[in-house]
Amino acid sequence: MKYLLLIQSNPQSLAVWETLTDQQRTDFGLGHLRLTEEMREAGVLVVSEGLGDPALATQVSVRDGRTITSDGPYAEVKEHLAGFYLIDVADLDEAVAWAAKAPDAAYTRVEVRPILDMSTWEL
Repeated sequence: MKYLLLIQSNPQSLAVWETLTDQQRTDFGLGHLRLTEEMREAGVLVVSEGLGDPALATQVSVRDGRTITSDGPYAEVKEHLAGFYLIDVADLDEAVAWAAKAPDAAYTRVEVRPILDMSTWEL
């Protein structure tokens, strides 16, 4: 079963980041690289990526058949998705175990969300 491990950035995580030393920040980044490699070697990693600043995002909507775009996220957003791991594991317990290894879990939290299997939907 596939799970998405969501890494959020928010005022709490940014406040924690500001307290870290340069070495702790380096260890944090290396921790993500090690986790990615460990997941790859275990055969559970589908894909993982960090995400760019939300200010670089493009919002897309379709109205009356026209594609409309606008820059950036909504101004009132205080939390944004900073990165993710998509993994394919046996069950939620295994997904939680992998999430606990993410460096973010030691400072804030990591969200684990199941991926819906839409291949069985009858349309």
